[in-house]
Amino acid sequence: MRIVDSQTGRSHVEKRPLRYNEPGQPRELTFPCYRHYALLSRERTRQWLCESLQEAHTKFGFQLWAYVLMPEHVHVVVYPGEVPQRMSRFLQAVKEPVARKAIHYMICSAPEWLPRVTVRERQRLRHRFWQPGGGYDQNITRIPSLRALIDYLHANLVRRGLVASVEDREWSSTRWYAGLRPVKLEMDQDVLIELARG
Repeated sequence: MRIVDSQTGRSHVEKRPLRYNEPGQPRELTFPCYRHYALLSRERTRQWLCESLQEAHTKFGFQLWAYVLMPEHVHVVVYPGEVPQRMSRFLQAVKEPVARKAIHYMICSAPEWLPRVTVRERQRLRHRFWQPGGGYDQNITRIPSLRALIDYLHANLVRRGLVASVEDREWSSTRWYAGLRPVKLEMDQDVLIELARG
């Protein structure tokens, strides 16, 4: 689908990522905010995202194995079990409620932001919170890769200078893995069983 940015007049084609729906394989999902704006830098927006992740986790029965909320993008590791074909619906259930709440907030409290997130799709103007497309989606096929991936995602926080120690970030699964409580989201215990196998 061709998308036209109302600010610049530039257009682009929305890409459709390839997804490999193999049962029994965890998935790493990464999805950015529109134009990589730091739309997740506010606590209220991060809270909306955690609530949305929890609701989608419950609705679809996908296990949540890791997550990191960066200011301009999200990393999530989920285990869809035997129904990986429902991944696009899971992502939609995570992203849409956050976008609706954030755009409503902008309309009411930060209208100066609206031109930055407004695009024209054919004859219609639309506000975007998330970058178009499905984001990055990778199957994890080996336990050592899963362990390395979770460590890498958690270390992003320190590499970016957001925290001094990974356990300092409450908007990620780092505290859960360190045994610190309370946490914003509980991870499913099955991930520990999988990691112990490797």
